Amino acid sequence: MDDNIVAISTALGVGAISIIRLSGKEVIKVTNSIFKGKDLETVGSHTINYGYIIDDDKEVIDEVLVSVMKSPKTYTKEDVVEINCHGGIATTNKILELILTKDVRLAEPGEFTKRAFLNGRMDLTESEAVMDLLESKTESARLLALSNLQGKMHKMIDGFRNSLKDLISAVEVNIDYPEYYDIEVVTTEKIKEQVNKMKSELKEIIKESKNTKVIKEGIDTLIIGRPNVGKSSILNQFLDEEKAIVTDIPGTTRDIVEGQVILNGVSLNIIDTAGIRNTEDKVEKIGVEKSLSLINQADLVIVVLNGSEKLTKEDQEILEKIKEKTAIIVINKNDLKQKIETEKLKDYILVSTNTNQIEGIKPLKEKIIELFELNQICQKDFTYFSNIRQLSKAKEAYQKLIDVEEGIKRNLPIDMIEIDLKACFDLLGEIIGKTYSEEILDHLFEKFCVGK
Repeated sequence: MDDNIVAISTALGVGAISIIRLSGKEVIKVTNSIFKGKDLETVGSHTINYGYIIDDDKEVIDEVLVSVMKSPKTYTKEDVVEINCHGGIATTNKILELILTKDVRLAEPGEFTKRAFLNGRMDLTESEAVMDLLESKTESARLLALSNLQGKMHKMIDGFRNSLKDLISAVEVNIDYPEYYDIEVVTTEKIKEQVNKMKSELKEIIKESKNTKVIKEGIDTLIIGRPNVGKSSILNQFLDEEKAIVTDIPGTTRDIVEGQVILNGVSLNIIDTAGIRNTEDKVEKIGVEKSLSLINQADLVIVVLNGSEKLTKEDQEILEKIKEKTAIIVINKNDLKQKIETEKLKDYILVSTNTNQIEGIKPLKEKIIELFELNQICQKDFTYFSNIRQLSKAKEAYQKLIDVEEGIKRNLPIDMIEIDLKACFDLLGEIIGKTYSEEILDHLFEKFCVGK
């Protein structure tokens, strides 16, 4: 933490500008030694300074703007310098190489944000939200990341911890003055009331956090069915482009075809599969086996049936395989004379991929929105646990609250109940980084890009 670090903070390549970021105690002095312009050690904080970067032989490398930001009001709470140079690999790398000859080392992935956390600039949920914001591909994902970056999760967890702190303090008083029986009675009642309230609130947040994966990663959607039932046409209509080849020849799609579309602010990661049928064609057979193997990995399975034909043995086998999955049964070609035995199906929707049909696959989109409650997701305040680490700690903390209630019911000694209260307090602290291990930090920040 005492050394100076540097990294390129913009994508390397041809562009208008590149930004080289430095952080540490000596970065202003270091930058000043290679800068021709104002004396950077005397300029005010949060100023932009025009000049040139020069090498040790006083040769000009590039015309630049240098932003000087002095501790503690910076991203890392250390002195920070950002060099805005002309974009381009050669120029950017030349300046970086020059800086690395000084008392500066290359930053590790996520090290700027890691320093921001260690210096108290942000908590662990806010640090994780930084990367979520960089990776967000939809408006919902952006809002979720922004909610945590603004500290909404931190405030909620802090509220729980403050309530637990009050309860633990009350228990300590009770332990110090055991001769006063009425103190124990009052303390126990207070614990029951507060723990019940916290348990309800935490349970609701855990429940709502099931939406996190959908918001951040989207819905992995598998389109499956026999050959020539309209799977590829459904994919093409979703994407509004001819992504998959559509012909009347069975077995046209032999491998998976993927596409992505945004539906109500959430990404649908769609996979069109090879038609499921018995075949002697080796290549097609591999495609069929791959299609079936993807069923277990999908969040949503769309089974496409041909409404103009009766259910076949292959249809029945597919329906059997998706019984335990979140699935939508789609009867396609409803513009033709219907022969399919709908009485054998529990639930289904009718669509037509005929390009002359204005409605097309609109009923399918509406069903997905309904099934995953996408309208409700987009209207909520996005105070969710944003990853598995946070959610698992929250569930452990919730279980400790249950243990507290059970302990009270069994009339356990108040100091035994305090153990579970403290455990819950610590687990909630791990969510926001009040307590942490170096191993957790290293694992978390190694996923960041260099320069952030």
